[in-house]
Amino acid sequence: MEELMSNPVTITLNNVSFQLRKDRNFDWLKEMGSVFCVFDKQDSGNISFGIQKDETKRFVKYGGAHTLEYAGDPQDAVVRLKEAIPIYEDLKHQHLINLVDHFEVEDGYALVFEWFEGKCLHPHWSFPPPAKYNDPNSPYFCYRQLSIELRLLSLNSIFSFHTVIERRRYVAADFYDGSILYDFTTNTTKICDIDYYQKKPFLNTMGRLWGSSRFMSPEEFELGASIDEITNVFNMGAIAFCLIGGELDRSYSKWDAGKELYCVALKAVERNRKDRYSSVADFYSAWKIAQQSDCTRNI
Repeated sequence: MEELMSNPVTITLNNVSFQLRKDRNFDWLKEMGSVFCVFDKQDSGNISFGIQKDETKRFVKYGGAHTLEYAGDPQDAVVRLKEAIPIYEDLKHQHLINLVDHFEVEDGYALVFEWFEGKCLHPHWSFPPPAKYNDPNSPYFCYRQLSIELRLLSLNSIFSFHTVIERRRYVAADFYDGSILYDFTTNTTKICDIDYYQKKPFLNTMGRLWGSSRFMSPEEFELGASIDEITNVFNMGAIAFCLIGGELDRSYSKWDAGKELYCVALKAVERNRKDRYSSVADFYSAWKIAQQSDCTRNI
């Protein structure tokens, strides 16, 4: 491993270059079309590409390469990628990126998605904090400049999707702002990277589960805890504070919407599970009522 660390190799596909710990043949990508971008800074063990053939663009996620940010066994990444296939197929939704193909290739595995012209709201590879929050070119910064009406519509897309996954008995493990894509031209929100979503019943056998601590409930750090729809409620409340509030500063002074919505979001992120909403469906119902109430107050 030390040898792989000290001697990264540079690979160029079309006009796009990236580095790996170890050489890998990507000629199969050229057969799919022209590579126009690469996402190689993930710590998941995957590397992803934007591919275009004629007028059609695709997003290709590949597991099996020795990426720079991943120190584990690439075959573990392959296994996780394969396990994600039924999740994407089971949770198809207008606000989820669409899986169109998958196949084995070059000692690894590839998932092929429809391309979405959205920007990731947590592009840590190009806008690490504090640039994420104050650089005018940061997608998150640009998102926070949108009107509260547009951001509430965006949140509604996220919440409606998670009511669907709840009905299908899934838990939204590892969902954070890096899982959100926003198209600033069409004002459309889509969700990506649901690879770690889990089917219920699901118990915490790790202690600290996968994910960003900014969005994780107390039970996601507790060995043996049940991870369920009440956990999803916390996650949705944390997302609300990220997109229209002060993220971990959950004071009302940092909140961009009305008081009614603030109270709903605050209840969702209660540390005591018994004090939260009992499901995402209940949370979203209360959210919509509060949203209508706030809008009425502003007329």
